Amino acid sequence: MRYEENNKRSKGLGVGVRRVIAYVVLAFVSILCLFWFYLLFVNATRSHGELTTGFTPIPSTHLLENWKNLLTKSTQPIWSGMFNSFIIAALSAVLCTYFSTMTAYAIHAYDFKLKKFMFSFILMIMMIPTQVTALGFLQLVSRMKLEDSFIPLIVPSIAAPATFFYMKQYMESTLPLSLVEAARIDGSGEFRTFNTIVFPLMKPAIAVQLIFAFVTSWNNYFTPALILHDEKKKTLPILIAQLRSADWMKFDMGQVYIMIAFSIFPVIIVYLFLSKFIVQGVALGSVKG
Repeated sequence: MRYEENNKRSKGLGVGVRRVIAYVVLAFVSILCLFWFYLLFVNATRSHGELTTGFTPIPSTHLLENWKNLLTKSTQPIWSGMFNSFIIAALSAVLCTYFSTMTAYAIHAYDFKLKKFMFSFILMIMMIPTQVTALGFLQLVSRMKLEDSFIPLIVPSIAAPATFFYMKQYMESTLPLSLVEAARIDGSGEFRTFNTIVFPLMKPAIAVQLIFAFVTSWNNYFTPALILHDEKKKTLPILIAQLRSADWMKFDMGQVYIMIAFSIFPVIIVYLFLSKFIVQGVALGSVKG
């Protein structure tokens, strides 16, 4: 009896120690991740002269001054850049997630001869870097006269092999084919089955991919810089790069940091809005388990 009690106590202490270590490690990683956001906020509150003196963890008092200088002294169309980035990122994220989920559903639910080949082919495309196809893509955009248009930045996002692969793997663990077959027996059409049964079941994975797709499109500089030339149609990453490359007489690090901080807020808002679906999905999975 004493041996069993001692064994239980030792196991309890071991679990407690592991839990404390896990909490310490998670707290350290969280602080390490959030530190850079705090550093960005601190730098956004400092003037150009203060930024040249070096690092300090204490915020300054030039936040509103930097923001005022960005709006008045800078020639960058900040608000139109914010609007352009949001439209491109939002539409790209929605189209990418929806059609990638539909493609994953087709590969998961249907049986056809080229099923394995199509799956391997899509994964093979995922290995091709964007820079390799940039020249051909730019020539195609020029021939279609779509320069200074958002269409080449939104429509190609439909083909997203990485998103497809994630959704396919998630479907294999959460979407039983018997549910799809039952819907077909009840007379549900394929699009209705996908939109009313499959798509709602994928909410946690969809929320994750919406966040990833939105952030990827929001931070994309390479492709928009090749296509967008009109100042009123440029996105925030292009405007930030232009602000950083200004001549030394007009260069102001305070404006650069306040603009970077300004560009991060929509991403944080999107994450806060979609994170509840991720939490609900995790909670539902734990209840099922």
